[in-house]
Amino acid sequence: MSWQPNRQSDSTLQQQIVHWVIAQVERGDWVAGTKLPTQRQLAMQFEVNRSTVQQALEELKAMGILEAKIGSGVYVTDNSWHALLQQTQPNWQTYIETSIHKPNYHTIQLINEYEQRDDVIRLGTGELAPDLLPTEEMESSLRELSFQPKSLGYSSPQGNDQLRAAICHYVKKRGIDAEPQHICIVSGALQALQLIAVGLLEQGSIVFQEPTSYLNSVHPFQSVGMQMIGVHRDNQLAQTLAQRKRKKQAVFYAIPTLHNPTGYVWTAQEKKLLYEACQATRIPIIEDDVYQDLLFEATSPPIKAMDRSGQVLYMGSVSKTLSPGLRIGWLIGPTTVIERLADIKMQTDYGSSAISQEIVLHWLQSGKYDKHIVGLRQQLQDRADFTERILQEKFKDIASWDKPKGGFYIWLKFHEPLVDKEFFLKLLQQQVLINPGYIYDPQDHHHIRLSYSYASYEELQEGLQILHDCVVDGMGK
Repeated sequence: MSWQPNRQSDSTLQQQIVHWVIAQVERGDWVAGTKLPTQRQLAMQFEVNRSTVQQALEELKAMGILEAKIGSGVYVTDNSWHALLQQTQPNWQTYIETSIHKPNYHTIQLINEYEQRDDVIRLGTGELAPDLLPTEEMESSLRELSFQPKSLGYSSPQGNDQLRAAICHYVKKRGIDAEPQHICIVSGALQALQLIAVGLLEQGSIVFQEPTSYLNSVHPFQSVGMQMIGVHRDNQLAQTLAQRKRKKQAVFYAIPTLHNPTGYVWTAQEKKLLYEACQATRIPIIEDDVYQDLLFEATSPPIKAMDRSGQVLYMGSVSKTLSPGLRIGWLIGPTTVIERLADIKMQTDYGSSAISQEIVLHWLQSGKYDKHIVGLRQQLQDRADFTERILQEKFKDIASWDKPKGGFYIWLKFHEPLVDKEFFLKLLQQQVLINPGYIYDPQDHHHIRLSYSYASYEELQEGLQILHDCVVDGMGK
């Protein structure tokens, strides 16, 4: 070994020694278990102070390339190659842990993973079963469509002009007056929330919501520094909002129709109360109305129908009714807001799928969508009735629930606080997947969001029996 550090180099003597030792390991000259010369020998060879060698060796130990054995000396570690690989690659874990977007709860990560498996009974899934999707009609509509060259290119910033006009006509039936310039087509309602989070609110803004909320299971606002505050919608709501808001920016996120996860439907008076309370405190409302078409019976108009000042941002989608794979939703709001969010959308995905927009336009204009919704509601009603009969037979002594008014869910409440991570995993081991209440409210260990929209009738029967036995077993502990 005749190498010596270059005293004319820009690198320090210590750094050069570190790199030289690494080179010996990389070339295989010093394999795992090789004993190094003593510090005194290395210092003499390199013609440097012993302290310089000592510092270099300490750095190599910290890197995991060398290890000291008491009373024996310093050796190349058994995992030196792994340690070297870590030194030559970016530290991706640090990148991940310090990134802006927050990771999902482990339970939700498991839900997302197991929802892809065919051998799992999905009792919590918030989407239509494959046999409820209009597959044949969709294929037929594709044959009926005649695409223009423009429709195969990028979409305009706010979306297909004709589709936005068709949506204006469609929401008018709900009492909403809108013009195409008030609409932005988005890739599902979740993207609308993400655009609002990054395009309208400053860091530290407050997002008011009900204590039990879908937004607790996803992080479009939390990941960009927003503060989530759950509030009860009582007669003191205006005062509560004013006290909690103070001088910060704030919005109120609401699902008045078929609330996710509870399935609750607000009365006209409840909608009016929220609108007036937010109007008094100058807090915009985000009205999530993606389940409106799935009501079994008509209800009062949405909050947006009473909005004359542009205070309400209204979200709709066909993901829950027609096909989640189309990824088409819409946001209705003041022109300045819509133009701002459309600009951000173009910077992120350059517009929603032009082909999907053409399909949705065809369904709205041809009457296919209205016809499909009528049949879908009846099928969901039948599934809800079937599920309720099982609940009445097996769960009436251990749980309570409200009769579903539409949509996908029954908010099932057990008499005892059984629903924790252990309960979730116990069911998962038996191939039954649930959405536990604690993902919507961390303090909730009584509820599960029971979905009747995805599992087959046979799977509902089998899965609910397994759920029943698991609950009874838990209560017997």
